[in-house]
Amino acid sequence: MMNKNRFTPRTLHLTPNHVARATRPVEDFAYPSAFTRATDEDYATLVEQLMAERPEGPLHIFAYGSLIWKPTFEPVTKRRAVARGWHRQFCMLIRGHRGTPEAPGLMMALMSGGRCVGLALEVAAGTERQVLEDLCRRELPFVETLADHRWLQLDTVEGPIRGLVFWAGPTGPNIRRSFPLPLAAAQMARACGPRGSTAEYLHNTVRSLEEHGIRDRNLWTLQRLVAEEINTMPLGQVQRVEPSAASQPPVMPVN
Repeated sequence: MMNKNRFTPRTLHLTPNHVARATRPVEDFAYPSAFTRATDEDYATLVEQLMAERPEGPLHIFAYGSLIWKPTFEPVTKRRAVARGWHRQFCMLIRGHRGTPEAPGLMMALMSGGRCVGLALEVAAGTERQVLEDLCRRELPFVETLADHRWLQLDTVEGPIRGLVFWAGPTGPNIRRSFPLPLAAAQMARACGPRGSTAEYLHNTVRSLEEHGIRDRNLWTLQRLVAEEINTMPLGQVQRVEPSAASQPPVMPVN
């Protein structure tokens, strides 16, 4: 188990009231995409590959975002872990899930550079295949996204381990590399889809990081900027932000 925090979590600028203002009912819809849905056979093949690649000893999953506050399994232990050479960034343009074609959202991934503090989630022995299948189905919905996983070295107080992470170093026309935080905040404040708002995802992530004693400077700034953007929006009115790449096919992570 993790050590208890030695400090009191800070109060977010992005409050549940902001999240409520940014969240609205959106009926599910099928957005035209050139991507191909992964099949049961695709997932079976990927799970076999991951089982063959996994390091000796317990299987660890590196949680840096939604897996912290919405995991697909109950871990044996949660260890504070550092992935060096990576950092969190809301960089994946989405027109479904937590966004729409009219108001696209941004989802989070790991991008190269810096360091990322998260949690190494240990998988119970004997459940590895089921855990991997559930994670792959959640995180990698398309054939074109099946390769978006990596084994990273993670530093923990008990020594280095290797853990599996999803969405590290994504590439493609829908990736907003080094997207300025004010522009990201303006887009995220207005994005909501069938699965909820981007503001809700950001709030849950930063709140959970704080509860675990993990402080991400960029995300802390981003949640303040998103709150400020929501404050400028008239109640009940959704303002659209049209990105320059509006004609490009969507990237739709499921986390």
